[in-house]
Amino acid sequence: MKYVNVQDRIKNFEEFHKALPEHEQSKQASRCMSCGVPFCQAGVMIAGMASGCPLHNLVPETNELVARGNYEQAYTRLSKTHSFPEFTSRVCPALCEAACTQGCHEGPVSTKENEAAIIDYAFKNDLVKEVKPKVRTGKKVAVIGSGPAGLAAAQLLNKRGHSVTVFERSDRVGGLLRYGIPNMKLDKRTIDRRVKLMTEAGVIFKTNVNVGVDITAEELMKTFDKVILCCGASNPRDIAAEGRDAKGIYYAVDFLKEVSKKLMDNRYDSEAIMHAKDYSFGSLNKKHVVVIGGGDTGNDCVGTCVRLGAASVTQLEMMPAAPAQRAENNPWPEWPKVLKTDYGQEEAAFVYGQDPRIFETTVTEFVKDDKGKLKGVKTVKVAKAVDKKTGRVSFEPVKGSEAQLKADLVLIAAGFLGSERYVTDAFGVAVNARTNVATEENAYATNVPNVFTAGDMHRGQSLVVWAIAEGRAVAKAVDESLMGYTNL
Repeated sequence: MKYVNVQDRIKNFEEFHKALPEHEQSKQASRCMSCGVPFCQAGVMIAGMASGCPLHNLVPETNELVARGNYEQAYTRLSKTHSFPEFTSRVCPALCEAACTQGCHEGPVSTKENEAAIIDYAFKNDLVKEVKPKVRTGKKVAVIGSGPAGLAAAQLLNKRGHSVTVFERSDRVGGLLRYGIPNMKLDKRTIDRRVKLMTEAGVIFKTNVNVGVDITAEELMKTFDKVILCCGASNPRDIAAEGRDAKGIYYAVDFLKEVSKKLMDNRYDSEAIMHAKDYSFGSLNKKHVVVIGGGDTGNDCVGTCVRLGAASVTQLEMMPAAPAQRAENNPWPEWPKVLKTDYGQEEAAFVYGQDPRIFETTVTEFVKDDKGKLKGVKTVKVAKAVDKKTGRVSFEPVKGSEAQLKADLVLIAAGFLGSERYVTDAFGVAVNARTNVATEENAYATNVPNVFTAGDMHRGQSLVVWAIAEGRAVAKAVDESLMGYTNL
């Protein structure tokens, strides 16, 4: 899939992916037929990393149908295993492609692009429907959180005939799909389109309801037969450095949320966002930004800051740069641990003349002016050290490598530490050492009767595709608990 030219796409917050022509789509899909063993759909853990699609999409079957130009049947086949292809075809890192057998010899099959072509065709031709049950079971289920896990669980349980109510503490449905991923990567109208279909099919969405604050866990457990916690791993990791109280330091998710909210409030008018003066970030003209964290969220912050006109953007990453090619100890079909230059980094390099990333670097101090406002960050290079006895990895500062960067705004994108305590305490569910809600292995029932969990709240910070897989799995577990059997 090609992108809109950098100089054009940074002028707005519109999606910048360009679909492959149909003849090229067919050619790519036909390459799948050369495969003998489809690791793409395995969805197994190899060397601690996922290999293949966790949803177990029937990739060769859908690709064959795309190769033949039968997009309608391809959608029917894809929808047997997938709830929301319109989300993953935009934001998934394509675990299927990383495990593609063709990738042993040449480039992998463009399965992600094929998935996008299938679902776009299906929506364009009015093929996408949500099942409105003719008969209801009389059972009521509450889903707490409307991210991909919560939406997937609600979709299947409603289809089964249970009455489902989804509670969301934000003003709009979508969780991190809505407020953790910028619009140019996932247009929020794509979420609205699906939510509209689910609402018409009978799912009830209640926004601006913070469970554990606005409504008690006891009330929900009395009203509903089952409760599913899908609140995400929404507890951001902080940076404990001197000067942390300086004005101008924000968590990345708060920054992305505010920009996305203002964009939607202004009916997706990018000009209104880039010149806004009535919110905490506004135009970043002449502001120097430092993003702490090298993952997808950090990259999304870089791309957003470029669009808001930052004077400079620097991205700090504690880990060393990955190799350009697979290392010998990282063979196929393991996930390839190679250097990835994403869209935001590409855009920053175009605008500022260099890759924004500084590897093997951490912050030692946030520098404030006499009014307590951020004016810079002090950094130091770090070197990886391994304890010979325990094997524990640490990063030690390198003497003489200290430096200082200009910074009017710092965005902390250092990941998440697990679930938020006020929710887990409200329901009395047990958590593990990482504060994820604890269950038995490969199960979704918590220690509290009739309370289940799924998604990042269950497995920790992860991918959208894993959240959808967990949402579908918890729906099956809840259905079986309610009915004594399940046909999901």
